[in-house]
Amino acid sequence: MSVFSLKVDIVDNQFYTGEKSPLFTREEAQKARSFHSKLNGYQPTPLCDLTALAKEIGVKKVLVKDESKRFGLNAFKMLGGAYAIARLLCEKYNIDISTATFDTFRSAIKEKMTFATTTDGNHGRGVAWAAQQLGQNAVVYMPKGSAQERVDHITGLGAECIVTDMNYDDTVRLTMKTAQEHGWEVVQDTSWEGYTKIPTWIMQGYSTMADEAVDQMNAMNVKPTHVFLQAGVGAMAAGVLGYLVDVYGSDNLHSVIMEPELANCVFRSGVKGEIDNVSGDMPTIMAGLACGEVNPLGWPLMRSCTKQFISCQDKVAALGMRILGNPLGNDPRIISGESGAIGTGILGAVHYHAQRKQLMEKLGLNADSIVLLISTEGDTDVKHYREVVWEGRHPCFEG
Repeated sequence: MSVFSLKVDIVDNQFYTGEKSPLFTREEAQKARSFHSKLNGYQPTPLCDLTALAKEIGVKKVLVKDESKRFGLNAFKMLGGAYAIARLLCEKYNIDISTATFDTFRSAIKEKMTFATTTDGNHGRGVAWAAQQLGQNAVVYMPKGSAQERVDHITGLGAECIVTDMNYDDTVRLTMKTAQEHGWEVVQDTSWEGYTKIPTWIMQGYSTMADEAVDQMNAMNVKPTHVFLQAGVGAMAAGVLGYLVDVYGSDNLHSVIMEPELANCVFRSGVKGEIDNVSGDMPTIMAGLACGEVNPLGWPLMRSCTKQFISCQDKVAALGMRILGNPLGNDPRIISGESGAIGTGILGAVHYHAQRKQLMEKLGLNADSIVLLISTEGDTDVKHYREVVWEGRHPCFEG
């Protein structure tokens, strides 16, 4: 077996209390899933059982939720944007979310609306898709360095897309200012003072993934011992974690939140016990996680219910992309993008590390472990995907 030591920094959460959140629960997730299930083309995304990989790593099961299959959009993000827009329209037109559909909204909307957002690609694509389905407008801002393919996905859905010369967090501020000047509705997955309702709905929308996964695990007659969740601002991580700890109990789930070392605001906050943001450029290949400011709505839950935080180098995500795209034995092949593959990459990096035994023990991984991962995106940047998987970009070791 090869041995190579990629950088994977793991810290225990000294501020863990196990206290759950009333905002992110099974009940709220099931409301969101009920709405999503009425959208044309809805079906639960696969939960892939990677039996051969689990045996190789030395755990009982590795289960990967494959979000590349979500509504043909190649990523999970539309779950949040579509649900938030639905809740916004329900409030505006006094419609009950339990009976609402996009057809309902199309009939109710009296005047053209514009939805604005900042995105690394996937969230903006989801907002553009929802706006297109509703016959409304979308204006999407992207930070500097955004891949042209991700821009094209958004404009292909009829939205206006503007790439700025700023990082993600500064682009969010620009979006907010411009939307206020034009009277647009901002649909953003992070919060700030006076802006909490829509991000809460977005996070609740993301938990549809977790509700599906729990149903799928119940059908397999298994419960996860571990969940590894990637974080940008932490909206998805908190939304899904809130649901899982509500179902299984905080103390029964070894929860880990992972980030790229070049944008590790949640990791830093976990070490410090309070929000500690990252500024400046964040040139990680994990574009969906290149966020420097923690979502204040999700932070209390992440601080209370996360067992460990991980910060890792980009090569870890590249390793995960290769593992999922080139499976062992009869394991299903998963096309996973940079941000989607980080969890699998961490399992691989630990397995091939010179200090494998110590890292496995630190993460509490053993022959009885059932690990849940979410591959949040497919090859949303095909050019870069092929550079990594075909051409060997970001290799595990040199020479």
